[in-house]
Amino acid sequence: MLGAIEAGGTKFVCAVADEDFNIIDRVSFPTTIPSEACSNVLQFFDQYDLKSIGIGSFGPIEVDINSLKYGFVTDTPKKYWSNFNFVGTMKKRYDIPIFWTTDVNAAAYGEKIRGAAIDSKSCLYLTAGTGIGGGMIINDQILEGFSHPEMGHILVRKHENDPFVGACPFHKDCLEGMASGKAIEERFNKKGNELSESDSFWEIEANYIAQALMTYTLTLRPEKMILGGGVMAQDHLFHSIRSQFEKLLSGYVSTPDLTSYIVSPGLKGDAGIVGALLFVFVQKDRFLSF
Repeated sequence: MLGAIEAGGTKFVCAVADEDFNIIDRVSFPTTIPSEACSNVLQFFDQYDLKSIGIGSFGPIEVDINSLKYGFVTDTPKKYWSNFNFVGTMKKRYDIPIFWTTDVNAAAYGEKIRGAAIDSKSCLYLTAGTGIGGGMIINDQILEGFSHPEMGHILVRKHENDPFVGACPFHKDCLEGMASGKAIEERFNKKGNELSESDSFWEIEANYIAQALMTYTLTLRPEKMILGGGVMAQDHLFHSIRSQFEKLLSGYVSTPDLTSYIVSPGLKGDAGIVGALLFVFVQKDRFLSF
Protein backbone atom coordinates (compact mmCIF):
# COMPACT_ATOMS: atom_id res chain seq x y z
CA MET A 1 0.00 0.00 0.00
CA LEU A 2 1.04 3.59 -0.68
CA GLY A 3 0.07 6.32 1.76
CA ALA A 4 -0.46 10.02 1.12
CA ILE A 5 -1.22 13.10 3.20
CA GLU A 6 -2.53 16.39 1.89
CA ALA A 7 -2.04 18.72 4.84
CA GLY A 8 -3.98 21.86 4.04
CA GLY A 9 -4.57 24.95 6.10
CA THR A 10 -8.18 23.97 6.76
CA LYS A 11 -8.21 20.19 6.59
CA PHE A 12 -6.04 17.10 6.32
CA VAL A 13 -6.79 14.42 3.74
CA CYS A 14 -5.15 11.01 4.15
CA ALA A 15 -5.42 8.19 1.63
CA VAL A 16 -4.02 4.76 0.88
CA ALA A 17 -3.73 3.37 -2.62
CA ASP A 18 -2.50 0.29 -4.41
CA GLU A 19 0.62 0.42 -6.58
CA ASP A 20 -1.49 1.43 -9.58
CA PHE A 21 -2.51 4.52 -7.57
CA ASN A 22 -6.11 3.42 -7.15
CA ILE A 23 -7.32 4.94 -3.88
CA ILE A 24 -8.54 2.19 -1.54
CA ASP A 25 -9.49 4.27 1.48
CA ARG A 26 -9.38 7.89 2.56
CA VAL A 27 -10.30 10.11 5.49
CA SER A 28 -10.37 13.84 6.18
CA PHE A 29 -10.45 15.90 9.35
CA PRO A 30 -9.87 19.53 10.38
CA THR A 31 -6.35 20.95 10.65
CA THR A 32 -6.25 21.64 14.36
CA ILE A 33 -3.09 21.47 16.50
CA PRO A 34 -0.18 19.21 15.47
CA SER A 35 -0.67 16.61 18.20
CA GLU A 36 -4.35 16.12 17.40
CA ALA A 37 -3.93 16.13 13.63
CA CYS A 38 -1.03 13.68 13.72
CA SER A 39 -2.90 11.40 16.10
CA ASN A 40 -5.67 11.19 13.52
CA VAL A 41 -3.13 10.51 10.76
CA LEU A 42 -1.47 7.68 12.69
CA GLN A 43 -4.78 6.13 13.66
CA PHE A 44 -5.75 5.95 9.98
CA PHE A 45 -2.43 4.66 8.62
CA ASP A 46 -1.95 2.12 11.41
CA GLN A 47 -4.64 0.02 9.73
CA TYR A 48 -2.43 -0.63 6.68
CA ASP A 49 0.93 -2.11 5.74
CA LEU A 50 2.48 0.90 4.03
CA LYS A 51 5.52 0.84 1.74
CA SER A 52 5.91 4.61 1.59
CA ILE A 53 4.14 7.88 2.35
CA GLY A 54 3.97 11.07 0.30
CA ILE A 55 3.22 14.31 2.15
CA GLY A 56 2.11 17.58 0.61
CA SER A 57 1.96 20.17 3.38
CA PHE A 58 0.98 23.80 3.79
CA GLY A 59 4.06 25.92 4.26
CA PRO A 60 6.52 27.35 4.40
CA ILE A 61 8.36 24.06 4.89
CA GLU A 62 11.99 22.99 4.77
CA VAL A 63 12.68 20.96 1.61
CA ASP A 64 16.49 21.01 1.59
CA ILE A 65 17.48 17.41 2.36
CA ASN A 66 20.81 18.64 3.71
CA SER A 67 19.19 20.87 6.30
CA LEU A 68 18.85 19.80 9.93
CA LYS A 69 15.27 21.06 9.68
CA TYR A 70 14.35 19.03 6.60
CA GLY A 71 10.76 17.88 7.05
CA PHE A 72 9.78 20.77 9.33
CA VAL A 73 6.95 23.23 8.88
CA THR A 74 8.82 26.49 9.43
CA ASP A 75 7.54 30.04 10.11
CA THR A 76 3.99 29.50 8.96
CA PRO A 77 1.02 31.85 9.46
CA LYS A 78 -0.86 28.73 10.64
CA LYS A 79 -1.13 29.00 14.42
CA TYR A 80 0.63 26.30 16.51
CA TRP A 81 2.45 24.75 13.52
CA SER A 82 5.65 26.81 13.28
CA ASN A 83 8.80 24.69 13.67
CA PHE A 84 6.85 21.43 13.78
CA ASN A 85 8.86 18.35 12.72
CA PHE A 86 6.23 16.77 10.46
CA VAL A 87 8.39 14.18 8.69
CA GLY A 88 10.22 13.31 11.90
CA THR A 89 6.91 12.65 13.64
CA MET A 90 5.88 10.26 10.87
CA LYS A 91 9.27 8.55 10.87
CA LYS A 92 8.98 7.76 14.57
CA ARG A 93 6.03 5.51 13.75
CA TYR A 94 6.81 4.32 10.20
CA ASP A 95 10.31 3.23 9.19
CA ILE A 96 9.60 3.60 5.48
CA PRO A 97 10.47 6.14 2.75
CA ILE A 98 8.65 9.42 3.28
CA PHE A 99 8.49 11.96 0.46
CA TRP A 100 7.98 15.59 1.38
CA THR A 101 6.86 18.67 -0.54
CA THR A 102 4.31 21.48 -0.33
CA ASP A 103 0.60 20.87 -0.77
CA VAL A 104 0.55 23.09 -3.85
CA ASN A 105 3.56 21.34 -5.37
CA ALA A 106 1.73 18.04 -4.87
CA ALA A 107 -1.42 19.47 -6.45
CA ALA A 108 0.54 20.87 -9.38
CA TYR A 109 2.20 17.48 -9.84
CA GLY A 110 -1.14 15.68 -9.77
CA GLU A 111 -2.59 18.05 -12.35
CA LYS A 112 0.45 17.65 -14.60
CA ILE A 113 0.42 13.84 -14.54
CA ARG A 114 -3.29 13.06 -14.24
CA GLY A 115 -5.26 16.30 -14.54
CA ALA A 116 -5.80 19.48 -16.52
CA ALA A 117 -2.16 19.79 -17.64
CA ILE A 118 -1.62 16.21 -18.76
CA ASP A 119 -0.87 17.34 -22.34
CA SER A 120 1.35 20.28 -21.30
CA LYS A 121 5.08 20.37 -20.60
CA SER A 122 4.63 22.94 -17.83
CA CYS A 123 1.89 24.13 -15.52
CA LEU A 124 1.36 26.38 -12.54
CA TYR A 125 -1.12 25.47 -9.82
CA LEU A 126 -2.43 28.24 -7.57
CA THR A 127 -4.69 27.49 -4.66
CA ALA A 128 -6.79 30.21 -3.07
CA GLY A 129 -8.23 28.84 0.14
CA THR A 130 -7.52 29.61 3.78
CA GLY A 131 -4.17 30.84 2.45
CA ILE A 132 -2.77 31.20 -1.06
CA GLY A 133 0.08 29.20 -2.49
CA GLY A 134 1.42 28.01 -5.81
CA GLY A 135 3.56 25.32 -7.35
CA MET A 136 5.20 25.03 -10.76
CA ILE A 137 5.98 21.90 -12.79
CA ILE A 138 8.40 21.92 -15.74
CA ASN A 139 9.03 18.70 -17.69
CA ASP A 140 7.57 16.59 -14.85
CA GLN A 141 9.89 18.23 -12.30
CA ILE A 142 8.86 20.45 -9.40
CA LEU A 143 10.43 23.90 -9.54
CA GLU A 144 12.54 24.59 -6.46
CA GLY A 145 15.64 26.69 -5.82
CA PHE A 146 17.03 27.63 -2.43
CA SER A 147 13.62 26.47 -1.23
CA HIS A 148 10.12 26.12 -2.63
CA PRO A 149 8.29 29.14 -4.12
CA GLU A 150 5.92 31.17 -1.94
CA MET A 151 3.66 32.50 -4.67
CA GLY A 152 0.93 33.57 -2.29
CA HIS A 153 3.05 36.28 -0.72
CA ILE A 154 3.92 38.35 -3.77
CA LEU A 155 2.98 42.01 -3.54
CA VAL A 156 -0.08 43.26 -5.41
CA ARG A 157 -1.39 46.73 -6.11
CA LYS A 158 -4.20 47.55 -3.75
CA HIS A 159 -7.54 47.95 -5.52
CA GLU A 160 -8.79 51.54 -5.40
CA ASN A 161 -12.15 50.42 -3.98
CA ASP A 162 -10.71 48.16 -1.31
CA PRO A 163 -10.28 49.71 2.17
CA PHE A 164 -9.09 46.42 3.71
CA VAL A 165 -5.62 46.63 5.29
CA GLY A 166 -4.73 42.97 4.79
CA ALA A 167 -4.78 39.72 6.76
CA CYS A 168 -1.24 38.37 6.41
CA PRO A 169 0.58 38.43 9.76
CA PHE A 170 3.90 38.86 7.93
CA HIS A 171 3.14 41.28 5.07
CA LYS A 172 -0.41 42.58 5.63
CA ASP A 173 -1.38 43.40 2.03
CA CYS A 174 0.38 40.71 -0.02
CA LEU A 175 -1.71 38.50 -2.32
CA GLU A 176 -2.63 36.13 0.51
CA GLY A 177 -3.34 39.04 2.82
CA MET A 178 -5.80 40.55 0.37
CA ALA A 179 -7.37 37.63 -1.50
CA SER A 180 -7.29 34.48 0.67
CA GLY A 181 -10.27 32.90 2.35
CA LYS A 182 -8.98 34.26 5.64
CA ALA A 183 -8.91 37.78 4.16
CA ILE A 184 -12.50 37.42 2.97
CA GLU A 185 -13.64 36.27 6.41
CA GLU A 186 -11.88 39.16 8.13
CA ARG A 187 -13.51 41.63 5.73
CA PHE A 188 -17.08 40.37 6.02
CA ASN A 189 -17.14 38.11 9.08
CA LYS A 190 -18.41 35.34 6.80
CA LYS A 191 -16.97 32.88 4.31
CA GLY A 192 -16.76 33.59 0.60
CA ASN A 193 -19.41 31.03 -0.26
CA GLU A 194 -21.85 33.02 1.88
CA LEU A 195 -21.47 36.10 -0.33
CA SER A 196 -23.80 36.66 -3.26
CA GLU A 197 -22.33 36.08 -6.73
CA SER A 198 -23.39 39.65 -7.54
CA ASP A 199 -21.44 41.14 -4.62
CA SER A 200 -19.11 43.86 -5.92
CA PHE A 201 -16.27 42.36 -3.89
CA TRP A 202 -15.78 39.57 -6.43
CA GLU A 203 -14.45 42.07 -8.96
CA ILE A 204 -11.84 43.10 -6.38
CA GLU A 205 -10.98 39.46 -5.66
CA ALA A 206 -10.65 38.71 -9.37
CA ASN A 207 -8.38 41.71 -9.79
CA TYR A 208 -5.92 40.47 -7.16
CA ILE A 209 -5.84 36.98 -8.68
CA ALA A 210 -5.42 38.44 -12.17
CA GLN A 211 -2.50 40.58 -10.98
CA ALA A 212 -0.81 37.47 -9.61
CA LEU A 213 -1.38 35.50 -12.81
CA MET A 214 0.11 38.32 -14.83
CA THR A 215 3.25 38.21 -12.65
CA TYR A 216 3.53 34.43 -13.02
CA THR A 217 3.00 34.68 -16.77
CA LEU A 218 5.77 37.25 -17.14
CA THR A 219 8.24 35.44 -14.89
CA LEU A 220 7.55 31.73 -15.43
CA ARG A 221 5.65 31.50 -18.75
CA PRO A 222 3.74 28.29 -17.92
CA GLU A 223 1.70 26.58 -20.61
CA LYS A 224 -1.28 26.35 -18.28
CA MET A 225 -2.39 27.99 -15.03
CA ILE A 226 -4.74 26.01 -12.82
CA LEU A 227 -6.75 27.70 -10.08
CA GLY A 228 -8.01 25.61 -7.17
CA GLY A 229 -8.99 25.98 -3.53
CA GLY A 230 -12.15 26.94 -1.72
CA VAL A 231 -12.24 30.54 -2.95
CA MET A 232 -11.99 29.38 -6.56
CA ALA A 233 -15.00 27.10 -6.03
CA GLN A 234 -16.84 30.28 -7.04
CA ASP A 235 -17.01 29.34 -10.74
CA HIS A 236 -18.21 32.80 -11.72
CA LEU A 237 -14.77 34.15 -10.79
CA PHE A 238 -13.05 32.59 -13.81
CA HIS A 239 -14.66 34.87 -16.39
CA SER A 240 -13.76 38.00 -14.42
CA ILE A 241 -10.21 36.81 -13.76
CA ARG A 242 -9.61 36.10 -17.45
CA SER A 243 -11.07 39.47 -18.44
CA GLN A 244 -9.00 41.44 -15.93
CA PHE A 245 -5.88 39.41 -16.73
CA GLU A 246 -6.24 40.30 -20.40
CA LYS A 247 -6.58 44.00 -19.58
CA LEU A 248 -3.59 43.98 -17.24
CA LEU A 249 -1.34 42.11 -19.67
CA SER A 250 -2.37 44.54 -22.42
CA GLY A 251 -1.02 42.32 -25.20
CA TYR A 252 2.57 42.58 -23.99
CA VAL A 253 3.29 38.86 -24.40
CA SER A 254 1.37 36.11 -26.11
CA THR A 255 -0.49 33.39 -24.20
CA PRO A 256 -2.65 30.44 -25.14
CA ASP A 257 -6.37 31.12 -25.48
CA LEU A 258 -7.42 32.22 -22.01
CA THR A 259 -10.20 29.64 -21.70
CA SER A 260 -7.56 26.92 -21.98
CA TYR A 261 -4.81 28.88 -20.20
CA ILE A 262 -6.57 29.82 -16.95
CA VAL A 263 -8.56 26.77 -15.90
CA SER A 264 -10.00 24.84 -12.99
CA PRO A 265 -8.39 21.60 -11.74
CA GLY A 266 -9.01 18.51 -13.81
CA LEU A 267 -8.81 16.42 -10.64
CA LYS A 268 -11.26 18.72 -8.84
CA GLY A 269 -10.59 18.54 -5.09
CA ASP A 270 -8.32 15.50 -5.40
CA ALA A 271 -5.32 17.22 -7.02
CA GLY A 272 -3.29 17.37 -3.82
CA ILE A 273 -3.87 13.85 -2.59
CA VAL A 274 -3.38 12.31 -6.05
CA GLY A 275 -0.21 14.35 -6.48
CA ALA A 276 1.13 13.19 -3.13
CA LEU A 277 0.56 9.57 -4.16
CA LEU A 278 2.25 10.07 -7.54
CA PHE A 279 5.12 11.93 -5.90
CA VAL A 280 5.89 8.81 -3.85
CA PHE A 281 6.51 6.75 -6.96
CA VAL A 282 8.22 9.21 -9.27
CA GLN A 283 10.46 11.12 -6.84
CA LYS A 284 12.22 8.19 -5.16
CA ASP A 285 15.59 9.90 -5.52
CA ARG A 286 14.42 12.57 -3.06
CA PHE A 287 14.08 10.15 -0.18
CA LEU A 288 16.18 11.06 2.82
CA SER A 289 16.92 8.25 5.25
CA PHE A 290 16.93 9.53 8.84
